[in-house]
Amino acid sequence: MFIDYAKIKVNAGDGGSGCSSFRREKYVPFGGPDGGNGGKGGDVIFRADANLTTLMDFRYKRSYKAKRGEHGKGKNKNGKSGDDIIINIPVGTVIKENGNIIGDLTENGQKIIAAKGGKGGRGNASFVSSTDRAPTRWEVGKEGENKILELELKVLADVGLVGFPNSGKSTLLSKITAAKPKIAEYPFTTLHPNLGTVEKKDFISFVVADIPGLIEGAHSGKGLGDKFLKHIERAKILIFMIEAISKDLHHDYMKLKNEIKLFNKEILDKPKIIAISKIDLIKNPENLNPDFNEKTPIIKISSLTGKGLDRLVDTISDLLSNRVS
Repeated sequence: MFIDYAKIKVNAGDGGSGCSSFRREKYVPFGGPDGGNGGKGGDVIFRADANLTTLMDFRYKRSYKAKRGEHGKGKNKNGKSGDDIIINIPVGTVIKENGNIIGDLTENGQKIIAAKGGKGGRGNASFVSSTDRAPTRWEVGKEGENKILELELKVLADVGLVGFPNSGKSTLLSKITAAKPKIAEYPFTTLHPNLGTVEKKDFISFVVADIPGLIEGAHSGKGLGDKFLKHIERAKILIFMIEAISKDLHHDYMKLKNEIKLFNKEILDKPKIIAISKIDLIKNPENLNPDFNEKTPIIKISSLTGKGLDRLVDTISDLLSNRVS
């Protein structure tokens, strides 16, 4: 199951307390202070793992705690630091606290300390001074940070497919990549983002994301649109899929753009391609020349017959290589 949101509690380890102790040895009845310091508490660390693709695990475990530091001991023995806890999350996960981003892990192996362990307290040996040769003072270890965090997964893809339900996005993905998304002739077949990699003969490759179809009001959450739109925020290129059988192609295009604009207008600054899909369903597709009033590549395609797919892939490659403005 694909899960792209989770809310969890993390507790860093408390620091160990310092020790108040004095040397007690044979022939040394009044030895000096030898209380050791407490150990530092363990940190809570998130690490991006390319082998993970969902936040599913966090549905079953929602609380994570690092080890506390050991207390100091006599004979100047410092306490051992508590072990850190490392939490693996998918690459592309954003970590938020109170709505503010504290981490965005976009590379495999990338780490971030989300909650710091408490500092260990000092033992009485640390308080020796010229005016106090036998201090009894010691410190309690500091508490580790406790936080409620939100994890939000945004898929990493070069290309994002945008369109209304049943516009042919999943079929296109299955034809140009090795992905096998669920395909059917009814709306909302796609319920979560699907990823596929296009491998070209000239050793150029790129990742395409098919997000569930958008409907009017998607930006405000209708049809879970706000949960889907976030998955194209990282895409470098957008492909707008418009059905050739639409009564008003320009109107459909503007509706899709408006939903994206209302969600995050900066997404529309990305390079775009308009793909007119399902041209096999109309007569004389060569006569279909809509004016979208934009300097955007317009490509007519049929995933059923394969027409236009090579040109679409080549245009994507050119855009990714900055060869087309």
